[in-house]
Amino acid sequence: MHLLATTSGVIDGAAEAVDLKQTPAHVVVLSAADSELASLARAHDLEPEPSLRLANLLHLQHNMSVDLYIDKTLGAAKLIVLRLLGGAGYWPYGLDQVEALARDKGIALAVLPGDQHPDPQLTARSTLPAGDCERLRHYLVNGGAANAGGFLRYCNHLIAGTQAPEPATELASCGIYRDTCTANQPLALLVFYRSVMEGGQTAPIDALVQALRGLGIGCMALYVASLKDKTSARLIAEAMARHPPDIALNATSFAVASGGGDPLAAFDCPVLQVVLAGTPEDAWRDGTAGLGARDLAMNVVLPELDGRIMSRAISFKSDSHWHEATQCRLVTYREVPDRVDFVADLAANWVRLRNTKADQRKVAIILANYPNKDGRIANGVGYDTPASTIAILDAMKAAGYFIGDYPATGNDLITTLSSSRRQPRPGDPKLAATDYQTHFDALAHAVRAQIIDRWGAPETDPFFVDGVFHLAIKLYGNAAVAIQPARGYNIDPKATYHDPALVPPHGYLAFYFWLRHHFGAQAIIHNGKHGNLEWLPGKANALSANCYPEVALGPLPQLYPFIVNDPGEGTQAKRRTGAVIIDHLTPPLTRAETYGPLKDLEALVDEYYLASGLDRRRLAALKSQILDLTRNHRLDLDAGFTGDEDGDLLRLDSFLCDLKEAQIRDGLHILGTSPEGRLETDLLVALTRVPRRLGEGGDQSLIRALSNDFGFGDFDPLTCDMAKPWDGPRPDALASQTGDPWRTNGDTVERLELGAQLFLSQGERKGPVAQQREGEGAGLQHHAPDPLILPRLRRGPLLLPMGE
Repeated sequence: MHLLATTSGVIDGAAEAVDLKQTPAHVVVLSAADSELASLARAHDLEPEPSLRLANLLHLQHNMSVDLYIDKTLGAAKLIVLRLLGGAGYWPYGLDQVEALARDKGIALAVLPGDQHPDPQLTARSTLPAGDCERLRHYLVNGGAANAGGFLRYCNHLIAGTQAPEPATELASCGIYRDTCTANQPLALLVFYRSVMEGGQTAPIDALVQALRGLGIGCMALYVASLKDKTSARLIAEAMARHPPDIALNATSFAVASGGGDPLAAFDCPVLQVVLAGTPEDAWRDGTAGLGARDLAMNVVLPELDGRIMSRAISFKSDSHWHEATQCRLVTYREVPDRVDFVADLAANWVRLRNTKADQRKVAIILANYPNKDGRIANGVGYDTPASTIAILDAMKAAGYFIGDYPATGNDLITTLSSSRRQPRPGDPKLAATDYQTHFDALAHAVRAQIIDRWGAPETDPFFVDGVFHLAIKLYGNAAVAIQPARGYNIDPKATYHDPALVPPHGYLAFYFWLRHHFGAQAIIHNGKHGNLEWLPGKANALSANCYPEVALGPLPQLYPFIVNDPGEGTQAKRRTGAVIIDHLTPPLTRAETYGPLKDLEALVDEYYLASGLDRRRLAALKSQILDLTRNHRLDLDAGFTGDEDGDLLRLDSFLCDLKEAQIRDGLHILGTSPEGRLETDLLVALTRVPRRLGEGGDQSLIRALSNDFGFGDFDPLTCDMAKPWDGPRPDALASQTGDPWRTNGDTVERLELGAQLFLSQGERKGPVAQQREGEGAGLQHHAPDPLILPRLRRGPLLLPMGE
């Protein structure tokens, strides 16, 4: 048998015996709650009598561990308090041995439940009267520093006959923890869990309140049971009624959205997500994953559903604190000072942006640029980035921002920006070598070493000329517009764009240093999916000062127009750079249709199958013509030809139908604009083509609904074999949609989609719509999908979301 010296608050189920090596004391408390042990240790620092030993029950799961602890520590105690979560069966051997020890040696023993409910069976195992056990239980159940001190004083009363303290005071389910706000100060609302108060683990909260105070921001810190708790929500509303906050900092977990209203949403201010992590600090600091899976889910992923702006983890669970007085290694929240400062700086910058008049705000607009080729400059996926930048400048100017003269069109803007990238212009901004060196020297030594090791000294940078960094940035009043620099001087841009190890060069950092420290940007707009900042080396989330997205951007507010159908890469920007994602529409979608050789082939295939029932003499010539034309255009590879001519004709027919019905982009989206006319109709048809959720009622597919209304039975236009001959009815209302032959399932789908276009273009978007067609039998009863399925496209131009 091996004996292990314990170094942590949790072990692996006691596969080995552990010797805690604690000397005796008058009072010994055994509990599995780290926060409870930490709270009692802090209380003992203030009231050192009686002598106290604290131990985590998770260290005493092995029978030999129990025997050693009884021999070395418990045998000389005057009072033993056991807190057992899960009842007597949680620690059967230990409970039996400790009870036997207490009864044999006359030691006072209180066996208490680990939850908030009394347990008569555990009380019966105690040697203390039930009333004394209840007094001790109430101190621990109510928690907090005052009750922890009361617990120790009551223990001293039991063993030394001192005066009994006041009974435990109930800690309210929610309340005001601290209020540092003074008149004429911006106000931050800070919300955290009651359990942090119960365990006396408020050090990270205190540090954040103090950091905000140092930046001139008052703070109302509230503890709550939960943001879903009605009493807590009422407290938040009442506390903020007279002075609404300029910013909110949320240190609670999970999401409110699914449970009702979000009490923080009422204040129309940014809400930063602040993480009190359960991840060990060493694991976070040494790894690249950031937070552990549990923290990621509870403190990052779920709060995103409420629109929280990710900031940083300001504290971690640490078991490195050895508490000498109680001979216990405490596991508790420990703040990380520079992470606290970062969150306070980020909050202060959002507040500064909010409280600055529009005509004095300075904003940088950075156009995404992947993969750094001239033909792809300012490329955004499905997004006209240059035209959208002009739209943003127009909107800012209309909202009162000081915007100087700027190009009238996106093309003119790109011409201007491209000329500066190729050749520095006299009026372009510059960053002096001395200024760059000052900012560079402020970085961590490890960061500076990595950059110099990879790229050399700053003066070797290609953009460093005559003692300055030349920056391809255009100034239009208080707006700075630029194309984002490359991560590595355009060296294999596709390979380096997402390289998790390639550190940015000096010119890249000079670009962001100038925007932050010399231009004085109060917000940065990274315009269009997707930039390269969020892919720089560093942790996946909960970044440290050595992570390169933070090295470049710092604690600057960031807005990020991003295509709505790519949440995965948008999430990368949210979690690593604190981006506020502004979703924009996809480009208008439409049916691919056929054209050129494809249209010719379609006509020949239709003619072939019509001739098969009318003029079979032409079949051989048509077949040869179709197959030759297909091979000449190398479409036989796409259609999957096998050499079986009849089978290949069927494959070609199916291929052409699928191709014709494919959804494709029709142009690019411009931020703040909606498609009109045919583009709007085609987009609505595309969006309503597939069902929502279970596809029932108003959530059904529009073309499926039309198919059912026309009595097409089990036919499914979304899953059918396009080339299969159509043997169903051919109502005039659909036959009249096109003059092309109607012979296959694909032709039926085409007519249903054309019918949907007509239906939507005529404005019939609310059901039911009844149409009685003479000569078609039963009337058509069509219930259109719920109007909520149709996007609210007609919005006004984008305005930056920070009003005066």
